Amino acid sequence: MSRRKTPPKEDATLPDLAGLEARLGYRFKDRQLLARALTHASAVADRRQSNERLEFLGDRVLGLIIARLLLETFPDEDEGQASYRLSALVKSPSLHRVAKVVGLVPYVRMADGEESSGGRDNPALIANCCEAVIAALFLDGGLEAADAFIRRQWRPLMEEEPLPPKDAKTSLQEWAQAHGLPLPEYRIVSQRGPGHAPMFLVEVSMQGQPPTEAEGPNRRAAEQAAAELMFGRLGDGK
Repeated sequence: MSRRKTPPKEDATLPDLAGLEARLGYRFKDRQLLARALTHASAVADRRQSNERLEFLGDRVLGLIIARLLLETFPDEDEGQASYRLSALVKSPSLHRVAKVVGLVPYVRMADGEESSGGRDNPALIANCCEAVIAALFLDGGLEAADAFIRRQWRPLMEEEPLPPKDAKTSLQEWAQAHGLPLPEYRIVSQRGPGHAPMFLVEVSMQGQPPTEAEGPNRRAAEQAAAELMFGRLGDGK
């Protein structure tokens, strides 16, 4: 005869997370998971008790669900167009926007030093917490819980872009052409790492702009990363 499982005891030291659960649209069976997802490494002596491992998992869960949602929502777009959309939707700015919408920021636990240095206003830190929360939803409620949250919060972001975003190299090239400049030039600066896991350092140069370097696991990825950095430095490209 199987013994009925009892839910984990509520830790009296946990912050009141009921309000956040309501915003997430999910009640945790184990609130310790949610509490850990909200814990920055600066707040604990052992980094394994922080949200870093959950962040790693949440990134993969988000990518999987967004990929499926894109194929459902844009059935006529090819793999390249879906890839551009995916890249934009899983980046820190999108995660930071969702974190603010659901009211995540006040619940993030960090050391006093981190907070006084602006940690609560750090988009990357808050975006990482959002990824960790996605992992907590997945671990506590399965793919269904994570899927429901992501669909609810990311669909509005998807609807803002009726056309697929362009990749960074294309955007940078079009900016140069619009301003009557020669096309950007790319060159491999260096390559390091073993043959099965190389890292390429690529430089992009464009007339009137200081060169920009970025790394990637292959030449194409490094070129895209360098183009993205340079295009971002140009502001909105006007």
